Amino acid sequence: MPYTPSGFFCDRLIRERERRDGEGSLNKPLRFNGQDYNTLRQEFLQRKTLFEDETFPATVESLGFKELGHKSNKVKNIVWKRPKEICENPQFIVGGASRTDICQGDLGDCWLLAAIACLTLNEKLLYRVVPPDQSFSEGYGGIFHFQFWRYGDWVDVIIDDRIPTFNNQLVFTKSAERNEFWSALLEKAYAKLHGSYEALKGGNTTEAMEDFTGGVTEFYEMKEAPKELYKIMKKALERGSLMGCSIDSCWCLHIYFILSPSNFHYLFFNLQSLVPARFETRTVTGLVKGHAYSVTAVEEHKESKVRLVRLRNPWGQVEWNGPWSDNSKEWATLSKAEKEKLQHQSAEDGEFWMSFEDFKKNYTKIEICNLTPDALEDDKIHKWTVSVNEGRWVRGCSAGGCRNYPDTFWTNPQYRLRLLEEDDDPEDNEVACTFVVALMQKNRRKERKMGANLFTIGFAIYEVSTSMHGNKQHMQKDFFLFNSSKARCKSYINLREVTQRFRLSPGEYVIVPSTYEPHQEGEFILRFFILMLCGSMTPQPAPASAGEESEEDQQFRTIFQEIGGEVNKDLKTEGFSLESCRSMIALMDMDGTGRLNLQEFRHLWNKIKQWQGIFKHYNTDQSGINSYEMRNAVNDAGFRLNNQLYDIITMRYANESMNIDFDSFISCLVRLEAMFSKSVRWKRQEWITINHYVPEDDIQ
Repeated sequence: MPYTPSGFFCDRLIRERERRDGEGSLNKPLRFNGQDYNTLRQEFLQRKTLFEDETFPATVESLGFKELGHKSNKVKNIVWKRPKEICENPQFIVGGASRTDICQGDLGDCWLLAAIACLTLNEKLLYRVVPPDQSFSEGYGGIFHFQFWRYGDWVDVIIDDRIPTFNNQLVFTKSAERNEFWSALLEKAYAKLHGSYEALKGGNTTEAMEDFTGGVTEFYEMKEAPKELYKIMKKALERGSLMGCSIDSCWCLHIYFILSPSNFHYLFFNLQSLVPARFETRTVTGLVKGHAYSVTAVEEHKESKVRLVRLRNPWGQVEWNGPWSDNSKEWATLSKAEKEKLQHQSAEDGEFWMSFEDFKKNYTKIEICNLTPDALEDDKIHKWTVSVNEGRWVRGCSAGGCRNYPDTFWTNPQYRLRLLEEDDDPEDNEVACTFVVALMQKNRRKERKMGANLFTIGFAIYEVSTSMHGNKQHMQKDFFLFNSSKARCKSYINLREVTQRFRLSPGEYVIVPSTYEPHQEGEFILRFFILMLCGSMTPQPAPASAGEESEEDQQFRTIFQEIGGEVNKDLKTEGFSLESCRSMIALMDMDGTGRLNLQEFRHLWNKIKQWQGIFKHYNTDQSGINSYEMRNAVNDAGFRLNNQLYDIITMRYANESMNIDFDSFISCLVRLEAMFSKSVRWKRQEWITINHYVPEDDIQ
């Protein structure tokens, strides 16, 4: 049976209700772990004690689980200290937060620090993540807070100010100023968000950039970059976008071409984005392979027309030593005023300039996190509408894999997209609508301590014929067998998010997000950015102890089996379980006597005969209904359920072989029949969700 976190479905219903009330917005962020900053701060100030965070304690558990776990020698001499125990006159921020405040420690999170350095270039964004009204003097209570974008919601994360040290030196991120601590505390809050410091080891700069902004990221491979890349980079910085770059290590990229049944190739990347420190190789030019850098400026020298790029190494040292490096001869050709304009400094601080041509030659990838999806090739600022949709791949129900698996691909969650009108661009003769699709898998970093890794994910887009417009039913297997995709992501890749921009003709489309392999279970969000008012997007329905018998129970079982014996005739079943029998009585007992009269029993019998016929139709190999076919069987019985409910049914009723036997099938339909006929305080879909997930005895 697939594993589901305790309270998952109830928590999800509560969260959806909170969102409708504005919870999770910038102005009303969610309280991470239920902790309220103002309440806790006031409480500890009144008690005249310093806050100690029990949800992220100053223990090994918060450091890590393997390399920084209990058995590691690396943690033996680590001492957690507050800034006032480390230095005199500690400050939250000294002279304004800047990119030089971030120096990497002994944790492989250069990807995070590169994103923080980019964040400092935009004061508005920075102080949204790092609330500035915090200090170690006025109102100090040992408590600090930071805000992050988390899978569609803004969350407020609270920490105490105990930081890991060794020999009175910070072990992880530190500032160039010994008494400045905002960057170290920000790193701690981000570690708490993901469960531990070790969970931050290895990653992709765009991951943190999006968590700081809620923006959307686009990648450019240098070998395939557009001719106007310099213009794109300059415009990105002007618009407040965050930008990072890296040099791929030759060992880390493997490419596979896999032939799908419909005779087209999927390009499948198995990308090792989690780069261990030992693979960060310094080159003769001073650049480091497998390492993340921040792009902090793009300028052009007017006299020589040389285009320059400024970058920063999160280490706070180790710099480019080629043309336009700190002490190169090229700087002698510039006037003092020009040097000041470019903020040129000859210091080993990790920041350096290089020509744009050298930048293209040496770096392999650039990542730009845009606050809106406006194309950086275009001078216009457009209006976008954003849709955020939560989903889940469930083994045996909605984890169908990519198009290479036609028997299960159709069971993946589906989202219907309507493009209503073309882009409002008089200079463009093409009749098309622009939109951006971003598929993000959730919680894989936090679950790394349990062995979780990033799935290889992607999506495909199919056009819906005019005759099927407005039909919200889940598209069946035949649709995908006889129709090729209209568009799809460039590759299936094991990054947290896959993003791509498209232009398609007005019409109706189905977007199918999936893992590359089937049967891989996890959560995701699908973000959809639509230019102007050219479309809308809606999720489509998708697959988603007995005790001792009393004498009366035994009599009922005997009578029922005598009268209904023919139900078992062609089925591999030992009869209905006691729970199923009780559910049937509860469904048909209209007068509340606890018994069925002849009319009630006849009604029940007709229902069972109808459901038996449906079961036989899908029980092709006599082993039960395959869980992937359960959605069709439920539809044939007259029930139309949402994405989440099909997932719950599979988890509740499927066996280890992902099949549903006759008894479980009838039990499921009996409950559905009962829920559709009852009027309760919950909305119908919420009530069905609770009743199928929570054991029957727990429902009051």
